[in-house]
Amino acid sequence: SVITVSNGGPWGDWAWPEMCPKGSYASGVSFKVEVPQGVMEDDTALNGIRLYCSRGGDPSGGYTAESQSGRWGHWSEARWCPHRGHLVGFELQVQAPQRRLLSDEVAATSARFACSDGHILEGPGSAWGQWGGWSPQCSKAVCGIQTRQDPAWGLKRDDTALNDLRLFCC
Repeated sequence: SVITVSNGGPWGDWAWPEMCPKGSYASGVSFKVEVPQGVMEDDTALNGIRLYCSRGGDPSGGYTAESQSGRWGHWSEARWCPHRGHLVGFELQVQAPQRRLLSDEVAATSARFACSDGHILEGPGSAWGQWGGWSPQCSKAVCGIQTRQDPAWGLKRDDTALNDLRLFCC
């Protein structure tokens, strides 16, 4: 099954889904974030999310599932569910469309992931946007990801990068 949230950004297209290897599930996550660029510069905020796949909560497997990520920003350190836990749900922080002349649209600005033991893994904070509601929870675990990405437009248009997220339950 697929879990979603209702507050994703409106721009871009759904990229390819990427799944953890059979028999593994996501127990960690990292975030690709562009820091604020300053006045008159184009911000993109959250550019990508990478799931860390494991078997039995062992983080040493080294396999990741990513879908598409924007070109800007840097990856955070991986955050792991404690006690051999795994991801079961998420919520997004999203700046609603500004729709004003010269406004800088950024869409998704951060994300939080719920672990099976109730622990929350939160991305680097952002002053922009509001948190939506939590997705439904997977009955077992998250094992795949798909992102909605606005492509890089260059100097002619406003870039937003990551807009929305779907997770796959296994």
